[in-house]
Amino acid sequence: MSAIVVRNLGDRLVDVVRNRVLTGAVSPDLPIRQDALAAELGVSKIPLREALAKLEQEGLLQSRANRGFFVRPLSTTEAEEVYALRLALEPEAVALAAGRMTPEERTEAIRAQELLDRVTHEHDASVGALNRAFHMALFRPCGQPITVDILARLNVLSERYVRKHLEPLGRDERANHEHRAMLEAWLAGDAVTVAALTREHIRQTLDDLRRQLESSREKEQPAETGNQGGA
Repeated sequence: MSAIVVRNLGDRLVDVVRNRVLTGAVSPDLPIRQDALAAELGVSKIPLREALAKLEQEGLLQSRANRGFFVRPLSTTEAEEVYALRLALEPEAVALAAGRMTPEERTEAIRAQELLDRVTHEHDASVGALNRAFHMALFRPCGQPITVDILARLNVLSERYVRKHLEPLGRDERANHEHRAMLEAWLAGDAVTVAALTREHIRQTLDDLRRQLESSREKEQPAETGNQGGA
């Protein structure tokens, strides 16, 4: 049987490739080897290309003429836009959800935070996906499906930046503390507090990312200058 079962082949392929991109399993410096990936997944190149095109629409990949698909590099510009949109939408959505969640949604959020806390301590590669699941658990019950869809996409785009953000020592402990405080206020139905905590959490993450990405860019510049000088 093929490695990909036909639940919905296109959607399943998108999920599989998206996960590889978000966990860093796909190099951002090399084109995606479509022949090898299609063979590994047991599918033809046609549905794989469709999945790659869908991920380009999501903003995770970019196509280059005669070169194929590449993972979009992390950038300060993209981080600024993604996190600014989250700041505009997510605190209010979480606040609304705090007064509307069902008992099942409360349980889901508690479990999401507990699992995220554990894997963050273990520095597991799934931390980005579980961070996304936690944030989605807080805003999904807001009762605004369009807002939820937009925020779900923004949180996908944020996932690689979350992994980058947690690289420095101590960031994981701070993130876990902030998540626990957000969950406590959310479970208590304290819309004002959870909105403020969510806003500060997202803003602080963006501030950290600005410094990290700028530092990375500055470190790369001498090498680039040197290569140009020797050409």
